[in-house]
Amino acid sequence: SVLAGFGTVSARFPEFPWDTLAAAKERAAAHPGGLIDLSIGTPVDPSPAVAQNALIAAADAPGYPTVFGPESLRQAAVDWMARRFGVVGLSTSQVLPVMGSKELIANLPLQLGLGAGNLVVVPQLAYPTYEVGARLAGCEVMATDSTVAVGPTSPAVIFINSPSNPTGRILGPDHLRKVVDWARGRGTLVVSDECYLEFAWEGTPYSVLHPDICGGSFDGLLAVHSLSKRSNLAGYRDAFVAGDQAVVTELLAVRKHLGSMLPTPIQAAMAAALADDAHVEVQRKIYAARHRSLRAAVAAAGFTVSYSEAGLYVWATRDEPCRDTIDWLAQRGILAAPGDFYGPAGSQHVRLAITATDERIAAAVDRLA
Repeated sequence: SVLAGFGTVSARFPEFPWDTLAAAKERAAAHPGGLIDLSIGTPVDPSPAVAQNALIAAADAPGYPTVFGPESLRQAAVDWMARRFGVVGLSTSQVLPVMGSKELIANLPLQLGLGAGNLVVVPQLAYPTYEVGARLAGCEVMATDSTVAVGPTSPAVIFINSPSNPTGRILGPDHLRKVVDWARGRGTLVVSDECYLEFAWEGTPYSVLHPDICGGSFDGLLAVHSLSKRSNLAGYRDAFVAGDQAVVTELLAVRKHLGSMLPTPIQAAMAAALADDAHVEVQRKIYAARHRSLRAAVAAAGFTVSYSEAGLYVWATRDEPCRDTIDWLAQRGILAAPGDFYGPAGSQHVRLAITATDERIAAAVDRLA
């Protein structure tokens, strides 16, 4: 086979997590009331009209877009971060549109020229793409929430995620400041995945670019944002990264060579959605109600709910191996994500998404009862 001279996916990466759920999904789908799929956080509510209208208006786009996007788009991102999260001093030159946050995260170590001999630190419970991207570049990976565990080594990159996927945990300002100070002392780039920042049910999440966290300097810091959850635009692949000028400039140069550019109509939709907070307020109320009812039902069914103070998931345990819990839920026609998707520390938890319709969430509540 021609692949004999190449590294295959099976050799370089673990099995794609959701492929391991096929049997559980089949069992859950056999339920008389049908499948309730809470395993993936994909939005089901309509994309906002403001984004759809902007997309349509920009549909006549015969020319190539630019990787950097128009300044109006980047200004919309700057204004949004200032308005919603108190980020001040960010310029349009420090914002780079990307084709979904997953694409950016998966390719970041490679696009920054990292490889063998570089260490990338990821959260102990983490979205798998942080590790996948590091391994794609040939980097070493350490999963830890303690900078002490890293020892004297100076990692090239440390990923943080607040609010967290899968746990919904919010990292407080003191914690974030300590990470920033620790990383700056070692020349380590902090990449903060902030895609769930708009949806907090308890407490207040902070951007790593907030002046109380970064001290007024974006040096050594990147914040990653996505409109997939905020604006139900997962199908548009609208996202951006912002922060350290030198790093953003380097990424822009690399991505020009690769042709990594958002389509012009998608850029227009992104700018319109970032400028509008009304649709987010509506969606927040919808998610808050779903989160409240599902969390209560999960607790009433004998689970212990951990964290879950923000984001679009309920993180819970029955104090048993997570795959046993997946089977228990599947018997009731509910499909969840096993916690071991996110690292060994999740081996007794499951993640249930609140992104199903109101009807499916209500049905899940009934079945759990």
